[in-house]
Amino acid sequence: MLHALVEYARQQLPDAEPGFKTREVRWSIELSADGRFLGIVSLGDGERGQDQPRCPDMHGMVAGGKSHFLVETAQTVALYYKANEDEKKIANAETKHEFFVDLLRQAAAGIPELVPLTRALADESQLALIRTALAEHKASPTNWVGWRVNGVEPRENPAVQAWWREWRRNDLNKEVAENDTAKNAAHLEMLCLLTGQSVKPLLTHPKITGLAGVGGLGAGDVMVGFDKAAFGSYGLEQSANAAMEPEAVQKYVDGLNDLIRNHSRKLGSALIAHWFKEQLPVEDDPLAFLYGYESAEQTEAAALGAARRLLDSIRSGKRAELCNNRYYALTLSGAAGRVMVRDWMEGSFEELVRNVAAWFDDLSVAARGGKGLAPDPKFMAVCGALVRDLKDLPAPTAATLWKTAVQRLPIPQPLMAQALARFRVDVADKDHPPFNHARMGLIKAYFVRIKPGGYPTMTAYLNPEHSAPAYHCGRLMALLAELQYAALGDVGAGVVQRYYAAASQTPGLILGRLIRNAQNHLNKPDKPWLGSKFERPMMEIIARLNDDFPRVLDLEGQGLFALGYYQQLAALRAGNNKNSATESTTEQGETK
Repeated sequence: MLHALVEYARQQLPDAEPGFKTREVRWSIELSADGRFLGIVSLGDGERGQDQPRCPDMHGMVAGGKSHFLVETAQTVALYYKANEDEKKIANAETKHEFFVDLLRQAAAGIPELVPLTRALADESQLALIRTALAEHKASPTNWVGWRVNGVEPRENPAVQAWWREWRRNDLNKEVAENDTAKNAAHLEMLCLLTGQSVKPLLTHPKITGLAGVGGLGAGDVMVGFDKAAFGSYGLEQSANAAMEPEAVQKYVDGLNDLIRNHSRKLGSALIAHWFKEQLPVEDDPLAFLYGYESAEQTEAAALGAARRLLDSIRSGKRAELCNNRYYALTLSGAAGRVMVRDWMEGSFEELVRNVAAWFDDLSVAARGGKGLAPDPKFMAVCGALVRDLKDLPAPTAATLWKTAVQRLPIPQPLMAQALARFRVDVADKDHPPFNHARMGLIKAYFVRIKPGGYPTMTAYLNPEHSAPAYHCGRLMALLAELQYAALGDVGAGVVQRYYAAASQTPGLILGRLIRNAQNHLNKPDKPWLGSKFERPMMEIIARLNDDFPRVLDLEGQGLFALGYYQQLAALRAGNNKNSATESTTEQGETK
């Protein structure tokens, strides 16, 4: 996994280097050539700042009142605080501010371009103007702040970067010399786990940022760290237990941070980051088919159709360049300051396309209105089909379902049980919302994938030749419900609300009684058409079951019962049946 991240950084982030970091800079302080404050410029798109590479980073050296060089927070740069800030935090910020200014003065001694910064920071009236402008823009004290002097960013100045490299190297050498050399692993020559070369390992690794929304810390989380004695071995301290050279470490850290910022999606309380050996446009990204496109133009094309066309182009040789491509996918969250890798997947690109196409094919189900197939669901719609609200979705569930889709695995039975439970909740409500397509598709996919070859008679539409008695019991329940509605209209809690749960578990005890009661509806003199519409399909089902309904249905039998019920209703609606007991007047979409 780390090797793949290093390779990604080599291809996509050639400037990755120890001592530098890409930061989300929110504001730029504009200065004149003589150090006068000109104004504040907002960076980014309003919701987030601008990702700026090659910001000097004092990894592992910012404790004890130290600050980063050149690019820092508004609080450190301008002593800009939130209202009623704690006095201890103010004192700490003042210490960091002094260190920040002193570093700039040292650098400005040999780089004239930095002199305007030192002049502005030494002038209390200029600092007051900067604080006022930050307040007017409603900046946060924790926002990162950069500079432009006479329209030029000093961060990009090669002389500034060279000065920072030299200062950092001298400071690191001083720190090593002051430590106990008998215990300091920085004096040891070890084999790097990433390059195989003999190196002096980096003792602490930079943090991974961007996981605050999935259990991580705002300050970042550690991917490789050994901060407890119990984690070490052979007398080695800290990350010397997983020896890596600084350059390789910086690449895996920068690579993962870039993927989290620019190529990740939140799934429940986890984050999915994926990439390819050879990068692809979004229209060729099979995992984007799973996520669901954002633009209206792209959603018009079915995800299954897009996956099939891409697969056909690979197999026909039209897209031969994709044959040797590979995909990589990480499922991440944070836990107590550490990065939790919930799952790691990699494989051939062609296999991925084939699996994504199979996912949508297995989920395909008749539309609840009976006209054609339901739209291909976004992945989060499938996740949402398992819970009352997406915020209730556990991270392990999202991760399991994601792996199931990407690697074409069987649907775990507990997930089918969850979907079935939600289906029963909806059916029990006389005013229940329209059937959830993703939920019914997931129940169907469970049976398609339950064994090699699946249920050979499991189709997207109603299948009168289905092999399972439970499926036909569900069909019979749908016909009984529609018959009651056609005969009596809305009676409040009808046969479905009163008997569905019992009939789906013990059809032998319930369906016979319901069929006998239905004779009263079939023989209504004012509606003679009811007999011709409902009696024949009911008798066909009873004959297929040989008038021997299963006494008890297990969980899988209940799932087949639900599918038979749903697909029979869809078939009735396809026949332009306007008297539907469960047809809602408002067709609402599922969770996107």
